[in-house]
Amino acid sequence: MTLIVNYDCLFIQVYDNLEDAKLGGPDAHKFVRKDPFIERIRRCHLNDLENIVPFLIIGILYVLTGPSVYAATWHFRIFVVSRFIHMFAYLAQLPQPSRATAMYIGWCATASMAVQCLQAGQY
Repeated sequence: MTLIVNYDCLFIQVYDNLEDAKLGGPDAHKFVRKDPFIERIRRCHLNDLENIVPFLIIGILYVLTGPSVYAATWHFRIFVVSRFIHMFAYLAQLPQPSRATAMYIGWCATASMAVQCLQAGQY
């Protein structure tokens, strides 16, 4: 996501900060503005961070419970594919419920691992 934002900032010439825009020349103040597509990319990136960090923490705990390799692999695959679909739906501005469906599928994979971690802790 960072590469997409940087690419768009350089070629669309949109900057958040005046010091970044000064690289563009003497008329730098013209380039300090908000671009709707770059803001969409940033929101998508924030959404990724909000979902991937909990997944990584729960995923580590899940692996420590000693699940079958098959089950763990499918949990991880489902989550990763759901995040890629979510990112594509977000950036391509696909109509809802495409983005929400991808998000809920990822949440289900994370929730499934969390439940299994809790169940493993009860014995």
